[in-house]
Amino acid sequence: MHVLTLTTNADAPFMTQQMAALEDRGVTFSTVSVAGDVGADTSRTPADYLRTVPKVIREAGNGYDLIHAHYGLTAPMALAQIRKPVVLSLWGSDVHGPVAPVSRASAPFCDEVVVMSREMREVLDRDCTVIPDGVDLEKFRPEPQDRAAKKVGWNDDGYAHDVLFPYSPAREVKNYPRAERIVTVVDNLLEHPVRLRTVSGVDHDSVSDYMNAADALILTSHSEGSPNSIKEALACNLPVVAVDVGDVRERLSGVNPSCVCSSDEELIQGLLEILERGERSNGREAAREVSIDRTADRMLEVYERVAGQMIETEDCTDELTVQGISRLE
Repeated sequence: MHVLTLTTNADAPFMTQQMAALEDRGVTFSTVSVAGDVGADTSRTPADYLRTVPKVIREAGNGYDLIHAHYGLTAPMALAQIRKPVVLSLWGSDVHGPVAPVSRASAPFCDEVVVMSREMREVLDRDCTVIPDGVDLEKFRPEPQDRAAKKVGWNDDGYAHDVLFPYSPAREVKNYPRAERIVTVVDNLLEHPVRLRTVSGVDHDSVSDYMNAADALILTSHSEGSPNSIKEALACNLPVVAVDVGDVRERLSGVNPSCVCSSDEELIQGLLEILERGERSNGREAAREVSIDRTADRMLEVYERVAGQMIETEDCTDELTVQGISRLE
Protein backbone atom coordinates (compact mmCIF):
# COMPACT_ATOMS: atom_id res chain seq x y z
CA MET A 1 0.00 0.00 0.00
CA HIS A 2 1.31 3.45 -0.96
CA VAL A 3 0.13 6.51 1.01
CA LEU A 4 0.57 10.22 0.38
CA THR A 5 0.99 12.06 3.69
CA LEU A 6 0.05 15.74 4.00
CA THR A 7 1.34 17.57 7.05
CA THR A 8 2.18 20.95 8.52
CA ASN A 9 5.15 19.43 10.36
CA ALA A 10 7.08 16.64 8.67
CA ASP A 11 9.23 16.20 11.80
CA ALA A 12 6.39 15.65 14.30
CA PRO A 13 7.74 12.74 16.40
CA PHE A 14 4.42 10.97 16.96
CA MET A 15 3.61 11.10 13.23
CA THR A 16 7.02 9.90 12.03
CA GLN A 17 6.95 7.18 14.68
CA GLN A 18 3.56 5.96 13.42
CA MET A 19 4.76 6.02 9.82
CA ALA A 20 7.85 3.98 10.72
CA ALA A 21 5.69 1.35 12.42
CA LEU A 22 3.39 1.20 9.38
CA GLU A 23 6.40 0.85 7.07
CA ASP A 24 7.29 -2.28 9.07
CA ARG A 25 3.83 -3.54 8.06
CA GLY A 26 4.45 -2.99 4.34
CA VAL A 27 3.09 0.56 3.87
CA THR A 28 5.18 3.04 1.88
CA PHE A 29 4.88 6.80 2.21
CA SER A 30 5.59 10.00 0.34
CA THR A 31 5.18 13.27 2.20
CA VAL A 32 4.10 16.74 1.12
CA SER A 33 4.53 19.50 3.69
CA VAL A 34 2.79 22.85 3.59
CA ALA A 35 4.89 25.49 1.86
CA GLY A 36 6.66 28.14 3.87
CA ASP A 37 9.01 28.16 6.84
CA VAL A 38 7.82 28.38 10.42
CA GLY A 39 10.11 29.81 13.07
CA ALA A 40 9.79 31.08 16.59
CA ASP A 41 8.33 34.37 15.41
CA THR A 42 6.63 33.34 12.19
CA SER A 43 3.69 31.24 11.11
CA ARG A 44 2.31 30.10 7.79
CA THR A 45 -0.14 32.31 5.95
CA PRO A 46 -3.22 31.26 3.96
CA ALA A 47 -1.14 31.90 0.84
CA ASP A 48 1.30 29.16 1.93
CA TYR A 49 -1.56 26.65 2.03
CA LEU A 50 -2.91 27.81 -1.32
CA ARG A 51 0.54 27.45 -2.90
CA THR A 52 0.66 23.84 -1.75
CA VAL A 53 -2.65 22.81 -3.37
CA PRO A 54 -1.35 22.45 -6.97
CA LYS A 55 1.51 20.31 -5.73
CA VAL A 56 -0.92 18.01 -3.90
CA ILE A 57 -3.17 17.71 -6.96
CA ARG A 58 -0.21 16.80 -9.15
CA GLU A 59 1.25 14.35 -6.65
CA ALA A 60 -2.10 12.62 -6.05
CA GLY A 61 -1.95 11.16 -9.54
CA ASN A 62 1.18 9.13 -8.84
CA GLY A 63 -0.31 5.78 -7.91
CA TYR A 64 -1.30 6.25 -4.26
CA ASP A 65 -3.92 4.10 -2.58
CA LEU A 66 -5.06 6.95 -0.34
CA ILE A 67 -4.13 10.33 1.09
CA HIS A 68 -3.57 10.74 4.83
CA ALA A 69 -4.03 14.36 5.91
CA HIS A 70 -2.53 15.11 9.31
CA TYR A 71 -4.04 18.14 11.10
CA GLY A 72 -7.23 19.94 10.15
CA LEU A 73 -5.63 22.64 8.02
CA THR A 74 -4.31 20.05 5.55
CA ALA A 75 -7.79 18.58 4.91
CA PRO A 76 -8.88 21.15 2.27
CA MET A 77 -5.68 20.44 0.33
CA ALA A 78 -6.36 16.70 0.42
CA LEU A 79 -9.95 17.21 -0.71
CA ALA A 80 -8.89 19.51 -3.58
CA GLN A 81 -7.96 16.38 -5.53
CA ILE A 82 -10.74 13.96 -6.45
CA ARG A 83 -8.75 10.88 -7.44
CA LYS A 84 -8.01 9.25 -4.09
CA PRO A 85 -9.82 8.62 -0.79
CA VAL A 86 -8.83 10.76 2.18
CA VAL A 87 -8.10 9.79 5.78
CA LEU A 88 -8.01 12.81 8.10
CA SER A 89 -6.18 12.62 11.43
CA LEU A 90 -7.00 15.38 13.90
CA TRP A 91 -4.42 16.20 16.55
CA GLY A 92 -6.37 18.02 19.28
CA SER A 93 -5.74 21.74 18.82
CA ASP A 94 -7.50 21.50 15.45
CA VAL A 95 -10.67 20.42 17.26
CA HIS A 96 -10.49 22.77 20.25
CA GLY A 97 -8.70 25.85 18.91
CA PRO A 98 -9.16 28.44 16.16
CA VAL A 99 -8.60 25.81 13.44
CA ALA A 100 -11.72 23.90 14.58
CA PRO A 101 -14.11 25.43 11.97
CA VAL A 102 -11.86 24.16 9.16
CA SER A 103 -11.77 20.69 10.70
CA ARG A 104 -15.55 20.60 11.15
CA ALA A 105 -16.22 21.77 7.59
CA SER A 106 -13.79 19.26 6.06
CA ALA A 107 -14.54 16.14 8.11
CA PRO A 108 -17.85 15.16 6.40
CA PHE A 109 -16.10 14.99 3.01
CA CYS A 110 -13.29 12.69 4.17
CA ASP A 111 -13.60 8.94 3.81
CA GLU A 112 -12.52 8.39 7.41
CA VAL A 113 -11.71 10.70 10.32
CA VAL A 114 -9.33 9.59 13.06
CA VAL A 115 -9.26 11.35 16.42
CA MET A 116 -7.14 10.70 19.49
CA SER A 117 -9.82 10.45 22.16
CA ARG A 118 -13.51 9.89 22.72
CA GLU A 119 -13.69 13.45 24.04
CA MET A 120 -12.51 14.73 20.65
CA ARG A 121 -15.14 12.60 18.92
CA GLU A 122 -17.84 14.08 21.14
CA VAL A 123 -16.67 17.63 20.44
CA LEU A 124 -16.56 16.98 16.71
CA ASP A 125 -20.02 15.35 16.95
CA ARG A 126 -19.60 12.89 14.11
CA ASP A 127 -18.64 9.29 13.48
CA CYS A 128 -14.86 8.95 13.98
CA THR A 129 -12.32 6.24 14.67
CA VAL A 130 -10.52 6.77 17.97
CA ILE A 131 -6.82 5.91 17.78
CA PRO A 132 -4.50 7.60 20.29
CA ASP A 133 -0.94 8.23 19.22
CA GLY A 134 1.19 5.27 20.26
CA VAL A 135 4.15 5.29 22.62
CA ASP A 136 7.42 3.56 21.76
CA LEU A 137 7.92 1.20 24.71
CA GLU A 138 11.52 0.55 23.70
CA LYS A 139 12.46 4.22 23.70
CA PHE A 140 10.40 5.08 26.79
CA ARG A 141 11.13 2.58 29.54
CA PRO A 142 12.01 2.75 33.25
CA GLU A 143 15.65 3.44 34.10
CA PRO A 144 17.36 4.09 37.47
CA GLN A 145 16.46 7.60 38.56
CA ASP A 146 19.92 8.53 39.82
CA ARG A 147 21.52 7.47 36.55
CA ALA A 148 18.97 9.47 34.52
CA ALA A 149 19.47 12.52 36.76
CA LYS A 150 23.20 12.48 36.03
CA LYS A 151 22.55 12.18 32.28
CA VAL A 152 20.38 15.32 32.27
CA GLY A 153 22.58 17.24 34.73
CA TRP A 154 20.29 17.19 37.76
CA ASN A 155 23.01 16.27 40.24
CA ASP A 156 22.12 17.14 43.84
CA ASP A 157 22.22 13.74 45.58
CA GLY A 158 18.43 13.51 45.62
CA TYR A 159 18.02 16.50 47.93
CA ALA A 160 15.37 18.29 45.82
CA HIS A 161 12.13 17.17 44.17
CA ASP A 162 12.01 17.64 40.40
CA VAL A 163 8.61 18.12 38.72
CA LEU A 164 8.61 17.89 34.96
CA PHE A 165 6.55 20.22 32.76
CA PRO A 166 6.98 18.43 29.41
CA TYR A 167 6.48 21.40 27.07
CA SER A 168 7.88 24.78 26.21
CA PRO A 169 6.59 27.44 28.65
CA ALA A 170 5.87 29.60 25.58
CA ARG A 171 3.03 27.33 24.39
CA GLU A 172 -0.01 29.10 25.80
CA VAL A 173 -2.36 26.13 25.47
CA LYS A 174 -0.13 24.16 27.88
CA ASN A 175 -0.69 26.75 30.63
CA TYR A 176 2.76 26.95 32.18
CA PRO A 177 1.76 29.73 34.62
CA ARG A 178 -0.67 27.35 36.34
CA ALA A 179 1.98 24.65 36.68
CA GLU A 180 4.39 27.23 38.06
CA ARG A 181 1.78 28.39 40.57
CA ILE A 182 1.07 24.85 41.76
CA VAL A 183 4.73 23.92 42.16
CA THR A 184 5.47 27.16 44.05
CA VAL A 185 2.79 26.33 46.63
CA VAL A 186 4.01 22.75 47.04
CA ASP A 187 7.59 24.01 47.37
CA ASN A 188 6.48 26.12 50.33
CA LEU A 189 4.79 23.12 51.96
CA LEU A 190 7.66 20.63 51.79
CA GLU A 191 10.96 20.60 53.62
CA HIS A 192 13.04 19.86 50.53
CA PRO A 193 12.99 22.22 47.54
CA VAL A 194 10.56 21.49 44.70
CA ARG A 195 11.78 22.57 41.26
CA LEU A 196 9.75 22.88 38.08
CA ARG A 197 11.71 21.54 35.12
CA THR A 198 10.94 21.89 31.41
CA VAL A 199 12.11 20.01 28.32
CA SER A 200 11.98 22.95 25.94
CA GLY A 201 14.41 22.48 23.07
CA VAL A 202 15.30 18.92 24.07
CA ASP A 203 15.59 16.32 21.32
CA HIS A 204 12.72 13.83 21.53
CA ASP A 205 15.16 10.92 21.84
CA SER A 206 16.36 12.41 25.14
CA VAL A 207 12.93 13.03 26.69
CA SER A 208 12.87 9.58 28.31
CA ASP A 209 15.94 10.55 30.37
CA TYR A 210 14.06 13.53 31.77
CA MET A 211 11.02 11.34 32.48
CA ASN A 212 13.18 8.91 34.45
CA ALA A 213 15.05 11.69 36.26
CA ALA A 214 11.90 13.48 37.46
CA ASP A 215 9.84 12.70 40.55
CA ALA A 216 6.51 13.62 38.93
CA LEU A 217 5.04 15.06 35.75
CA ILE A 218 2.53 17.90 35.85
CA LEU A 219 0.08 18.64 33.02
CA THR A 220 -2.06 21.79 33.25
CA SER A 221 -3.14 22.27 29.62
CA HIS A 222 -6.26 24.19 28.68
CA SER A 223 -7.07 21.45 26.15
CA GLU A 224 -5.55 18.25 24.76
CA GLY A 225 -6.40 15.39 22.45
CA SER A 226 -4.38 12.47 23.75
CA PRO A 227 -1.22 14.01 25.23
CA ASN A 228 1.85 12.00 24.30
CA SER A 229 3.68 13.18 27.40
CA ILE A 230 1.20 11.31 29.61
CA LYS A 231 1.73 8.04 27.74
CA GLU A 232 5.50 8.52 27.74
CA ALA A 233 5.42 9.15 31.50
CA LEU A 234 3.37 5.99 32.00
CA ALA A 235 5.88 3.96 30.00
CA CYS A 236 8.64 5.23 32.32
CA ASN A 237 6.57 4.64 35.50
CA LEU A 238 6.68 8.38 36.23
CA PRO A 239 3.80 9.50 38.50
CA VAL A 240 1.48 12.07 36.92
CA VAL A 241 -0.69 14.87 38.28
CA ALA A 242 -2.89 16.30 35.54
CA VAL A 243 -6.03 18.23 34.76
CA ASP A 244 -8.95 16.38 33.20
CA VAL A 245 -8.45 17.06 29.49
CA GLY A 246 -8.58 14.83 26.41
CA ASP A 247 -8.19 11.17 27.33
CA VAL A 248 -6.08 11.81 30.43
CA ARG A 249 -8.62 10.25 32.80
CA GLU A 250 -8.82 7.11 30.67
CA ARG A 251 -5.03 6.80 30.40
CA LEU A 252 -4.51 7.24 34.16
CA SER A 253 -7.26 4.82 35.19
CA GLY A 254 -5.76 2.35 37.64
CA VAL A 255 -2.37 4.07 37.65
CA ASN A 256 -0.95 4.63 41.14
CA PRO A 257 0.41 6.99 42.30
CA SER A 258 -1.11 9.49 39.90
CA CYS A 259 -4.19 11.69 39.94
CA VAL A 260 -6.58 13.62 37.70
CA CYS A 261 -7.67 16.98 39.10
CA SER A 262 -10.17 19.74 38.42
CA SER A 263 -8.92 22.55 40.69
CA ASP A 264 -5.71 24.12 41.93
CA GLU A 265 -6.39 22.69 45.37
CA GLU A 266 -6.60 19.15 43.96
CA LEU A 267 -3.45 19.65 41.89
CA ILE A 268 -1.56 20.88 44.96
CA GLN A 269 -2.77 18.03 47.15
CA GLY A 270 -2.13 15.44 44.46
CA LEU A 271 1.41 16.64 43.78
CA LEU A 272 2.13 16.93 47.49
CA GLU A 273 1.07 13.33 48.13
CA ILE A 274 3.08 11.99 45.17
CA LEU A 275 6.27 13.75 46.23
CA GLU A 276 5.86 12.69 49.87
CA ARG A 277 5.43 9.04 48.83
CA GLY A 278 8.51 9.15 46.65
CA GLU A 279 7.47 6.06 44.67
CA ARG A 280 7.35 5.26 40.96
CA SER A 281 3.99 4.38 39.43
CA ASN A 282 2.66 1.19 37.86
CA GLY A 283 2.01 3.10 34.64
CA ARG A 284 3.96 0.90 32.24
CA GLU A 285 1.27 -1.76 32.23
CA ALA A 286 -1.33 0.86 31.27
CA ALA A 287 1.00 2.18 28.55
CA ARG A 288 0.92 -1.21 26.81
CA GLU A 289 -2.67 -0.44 25.77
CA VAL A 290 -1.38 2.42 23.62
CA SER A 291 1.91 0.96 22.44
CA ILE A 292 3.00 2.00 18.96
CA ASP A 293 2.49 -1.59 17.75
CA ARG A 294 -1.15 -1.66 18.82
CA THR A 295 -1.99 1.78 17.46
CA ALA A 296 -0.18 1.09 14.17
CA ASP A 297 -2.21 -2.10 13.71
CA ARG A 298 -5.40 -0.10 14.17
CA MET A 299 -4.32 2.57 11.70
CA LEU A 300 -3.46 -0.12 9.17
CA GLU A 301 -7.03 -1.43 9.53
CA VAL A 302 -8.28 2.07 8.67
CA TYR A 303 -6.03 2.21 5.60
CA GLU A 304 -7.16 -1.21 4.40
CA ARG A 305 -10.81 -0.35 4.95
CA VAL A 306 -10.61 2.94 3.05
CA ALA A 307 -8.50 1.51 0.24
CA GLY A 308 -10.84 -1.48 -0.01
CA GLN A 309 -13.84 0.80 -0.37
CA MET A 310 -12.05 2.58 -3.21
CA ILE A 311 -11.41 -0.72 -5.00
CA GLU A 312 -15.07 -1.73 -4.59
CA THR A 313 -16.17 1.62 -6.03
CA GLU A 314 -13.83 1.22 -9.01
CA ASP A 315 -15.08 -2.33 -9.58
CA CYS A 316 -18.70 -1.13 -9.56
CA THR A 317 -17.82 1.68 -11.97
CA ASP A 318 -16.12 -0.77 -14.31
CA GLU A 319 -19.13 -3.11 -14.19
CA LEU A 320 -21.55 -0.28 -14.97
CA THR A 321 -19.32 0.76 -17.87
CA VAL A 322 -19.33 -2.77 -19.24
CA GLN A 323 -23.10 -2.98 -18.88
CA GLY A 324 -23.50 0.34 -20.67
CA ILE A 325 -21.33 -0.78 -23.57
CA SER A 326 -23.27 -4.05 -23.80
CA ARG A 327 -26.54 -2.16 -24.08
CA LEU A 328 -25.13 0.02 -26.84
CA GLU A 329 -24.02 -3.06 -28.75
